[in-house]
Amino acid sequence: MKTWIKRSLIALASVTVLLGATACGHRGDHARGWSDERITEVRGKVIDKVSSKLELNDAQKQKLGVLADEMIAARKAVKGNSADPRAELAALIATDTFNRTQAQALLDQKTQAMQGSAPKVLAAFGDFYDSLTPAQQQQVREKMAKRGHGWWGRG
Repeated sequence: MKTWIKRSLIALASVTVLLGATACGHRGDHARGWSDERITEVRGKVIDKVSSKLELNDAQKQKLGVLADEMIAARKAVKGNSADPRAELAALIATDTFNRTQAQALLDQKTQAMQGSAPKVLAAFGDFYDSLTPAQQQQVREKMAKRGHGWWGRG
């Protein structure tokens, strides 16, 4: 597998985990994390922005939508049934010693969730990327190369 593909897939998986962690820990207007309505709203905005930047056709937009849905499902799988992820982490340090057993169980749970959802995310990403024209693929590569400045102009 080409190096840039590996990096892209690793970046995609990392973004999924980070989105899950960030959404779980987000404070402000959404004191308990992101609501489903907020996630749907952001999903729509991201799809619109990426579609505009890459000038996607309807079939490509649909594949991007499938990718977004798979990423959201992966986020939910990693988040699990936890109502308060911070409480889970706080429980690990609630006593004088770090609860390694509970920490390993939590890590195993999150890892299994990621491993279960990652193939679907990768397949959706592959389907979307393969549907792009060579010029659009080049735009994606250029954006990823500039990722230190934010994805699609953010940051």
